Amino acid sequence: MSTPLSIRLDDETGKRLDRLSRETGRTKAFYIRKMIEDSIDDMEDYYLAAEVMEKIRSKEISTRPWDEAMNELED
Repeated sequence: MSTPLSIRLDDETGKRLDRLSRETGRTKAFYIRKMIEDSIDDMEDYYLAAEVMEKIRSKEISTRPWDEAMNELED
């Protein structure tokens, strides 16, 4: 099953994608899908970590020392 998606690209990116598609005989959707699949892990890591850091800075969530956390897990 797939999820349809619509995006807007700036002119330069659109032209580059058009050329790549035309020169290789693959669809633009193929390259967009490939780019997403190849980079989503890194983007999740980065943006989810940034969100947690912001919550720590704003005191929305708290941290504890490593030793304390490990002691709690051992109990």
